[in-house]
Amino acid sequence: MTTLHLGTRKSALALWQAAYVRDQLLALHPHLTVETIAMTTEGDRLLSAPLIAAGGKALFTKELEQGLCERRIDIAIHSMKDVVAQLPEGLTIGAILAREDPRDALVSPLSAQTLEDLPFGSRIGTASLRRASQILHSRPDLVIENLRGNVNSRLARLDAGEFAAIVLAAAGLKRLGFADRIAGYLPIEVSLPAAAQGAIGIECRADDQDTQALIAPLNHPETALCVQAERVVTAALAGGCRLPIAAFAMVAEAQITIRGLVGETNGSRLIKAAATGPVAAAQELAATVAERLRTQGAMAIIDRLLKAAP
Repeated sequence: MTTLHLGTRKSALALWQAAYVRDQLLALHPHLTVETIAMTTEGDRLLSAPLIAAGGKALFTKELEQGLCERRIDIAIHSMKDVVAQLPEGLTIGAILAREDPRDALVSPLSAQTLEDLPFGSRIGTASLRRASQILHSRPDLVIENLRGNVNSRLARLDAGEFAAIVLAAAGLKRLGFADRIAGYLPIEVSLPAAAQGAIGIECRADDQDTQALIAPLNHPETALCVQAERVVTAALAGGCRLPIAAFAMVAEAQITIRGLVGETNGSRLIKAAATGPVAAAQELAATVAERLRTQGAMAIIDRLLKAAP
């Protein structure tokens, strides 16, 4: 009997994702035993500061990756949007599962289905500069407040009356059984998602061929293609989920469309770019999107934010 040691964060959403992957593996490999090892990451400990002030890079993955390198675990389960572009040496993403809804969701007790439905000057909770930038571009009168923590704690603060609405990833709400809390979805034209939002990735050691063979059937080729293209955009801009950068790809009839965005944190300017072409050219198209953003001045925004971060 083979025992696979599965590493995960301790948050409710991370544990859900770990259990989902475990169940998928057991369905594929009945002989397998999966032992779940939950870890606390730096991102779980630093809940008061915005992500950019907390350091951002690998906040939610470093401890899991250390576990892989030290052979305490065999696979690490991640929300792919938390995974930095450059993986530690010797590690690889062995599978990316089929994506859940990638959109941002509006949660509000005010029966507000869209941003336009919110009262003037409403307080909105989000930890994401990407979301804040796009929200303020649509509604500059809204007041953005930093909201960190797990899904349950964020919903609790909304229910306590601290905010008129909060914005969360639809995928996380649906996975945790909170789909009924979603008042409305923000269209990608209003809030372009973060790169890889809604996708679960499985990281493993690059030299562990046995484990790679076990997890390979879980890979969803279309999701993997889109996620990889989105990550090319953010990697070229030296950014991730801690910066106001968005990237989203969709496949239709053997064509892929990749959109990218960089915004001022106050919403005063959104820089956008897109490219469409054959799926075989996804990486090149993603690089084109990144270059078009850079040509329009995206790096000036990014550099300024990185220099201002503590």
